[in-house]
Amino acid sequence: MISLDTNPIVNLFVTSESSSSERRFNKDITIGALKERLEPITGVPIATMQIKLFDKNDQFVCTLNDDTKKLGFYSVMDYGRLQVEDLNPYRIKNEWTDCSQVKKFEISEEEYNKRNDSVRSFLQRNKLGQYSEENQRHLEKENDPEGYFEEAQAIKVGDRCEVNAESKTGMPKRGTVKYVGKTEFKPGYWIGIAYDEPQGKHNGTVKGKSYFQCLPKYGVFVRPNKVTVGDFPEEDFDLDDDDLDEL
Repeated sequence: MISLDTNPIVNLFVTSESSSSERRFNKDITIGALKERLEPITGVPIATMQIKLFDKNDQFVCTLNDDTKKLGFYSVMDYGRLQVEDLNPYRIKNEWTDCSQVKKFEISEEEYNKRNDSVRSFLQRNKLGQYSEENQRHLEKENDPEGYFEEAQAIKVGDRCEVNAESKTGMPKRGTVKYVGKTEFKPGYWIGIAYDEPQGKHNGTVKGKSYFQCLPKYGVFVRPNKVTVGDFPEEDFDLDDDDLDEL
């Protein structure tokens, strides 16, 4: 089983139940010394370690079971594979990689709220994020039965409008106001809109109650502060022959 390759260094893949890597070994290393190197790589104890050699086509060659022999004694070639196995019959499978077995620090919601060194307490003290004054006013308005009343007074059914984009990179959506008032699905005042294109969520009916009528996927409800009324004609994406000549 002596290898004819004269290169003293060999590149091998090392695999085990919980790891996989590519390593370089000197062919003069003994199997016993090889196991010492593989223990921290694979987590398999030397005492119960078994090494199987596979060629570059992943065909089994032999088991490296003589600790006194050198790696080069075996038919080892570049890009073969060393499969490292643990023969301990009492081992726990995936003992070091199964996170479900790790004892985690847990704390109740009540205890967490009492801590002064938590992220939540920091945000609360400095009125940041969801605890900012602006966000608190927004939450109060969202849950107020009369929320957005003033904003809704400037909008009436039949108005042409644009709905502000949800993100800075998004485009506003145009449509016609179909409903202004309160709803049964959430507190406060809402604006029902029929979009010019199928960019909505429904046909004007929400949770079994009809507020207005439009084609499916054209209807939407938004808060009044998201709506801008004005001269927003329906955009015409159809081009006639004259238009094409001007492109």
